[in-house]
Amino acid sequence: MDKGMLLIISGPSGSGKGTVAKHLLAADGFALSISMTTRQPRPGESHGIDYFFCTKDEFMQVRDSDGLLEHATFSGHYYGTPDSYVRQMVDEGKTVVLEIDVEGALQVKEKYSNAVLIFLMPPDANELARRLNERASEDSAEIDRRLKRAKEEIALISKYDYLVINDDLQQAVSEIKLIAAAEYLRTKRRNIDTQSFFN
Repeated sequence: MDKGMLLIISGPSGSGKGTVAKHLLAADGFALSISMTTRQPRPGESHGIDYFFCTKDEFMQVRDSDGLLEHATFSGHYYGTPDSYVRQMVDEGKTVVLEIDVEGALQVKEKYSNAVLIFLMPPDANELARRLNERASEDSAEIDRRLKRAKEEIALISKYDYLVINDDLQQAVSEIKLIAAAEYLRTKRRNIDTQSFFN
C-alpha cells in the first residue's frame, strides 16, 4: 500500500480554514491531525477525537524526547502536533490534514520534508475584513490585530507549495482535493519497482 501524506493548511483568521478542513474530512481517505494540549476538555470534547488531553509533565516529556512536529503556547496552555500519530496515519495511507498557523507549518516542514503546504486566503482584504466583522465575536481592536497579523502571514506565501483562494467554498475544497491527487502521482511518492518492470 502506498503511503499517505501530510497536508498542511494555513491562512489568516477568516480565510475559512476550519470550514474547508471539515469538508475535506467528509471525503474518503482524509484524516484530521489531532493535537496534544494541556488545557482541560470543553463540554462535548473527547480525548483522542478533538485533542489528546494531557498534563504539563506528559506534554514536556513528549516535547523533550523530540516527539512533536511543532508546539506552541496559547493562553497559558501548551499545544503540539504528535509526530507518532501523524506518521501512523500517513503509513496507513491517509491524507492527514493539519490546520495550523504559518510558524507552526514551517516548523513541521523542517521535520517532515514531504509535507505539502497550502496557503488559503480570501479574494481580497475587504472580504477578509467583512468575514471577521460578520463573526461578531471580536471587538474592533481584536479585528485590527487579526488584520495586521494577516498581512504578516500573507507575506510568507512564497514559502508554501500552493495557494488556494477561498472565494467559493466548494471550489476551494475541490482544488485542494486536486492538489492531493496530483501530489500522489509524484514519482517520489509511488512505490514502483523499476527493476522488475520488464521481468
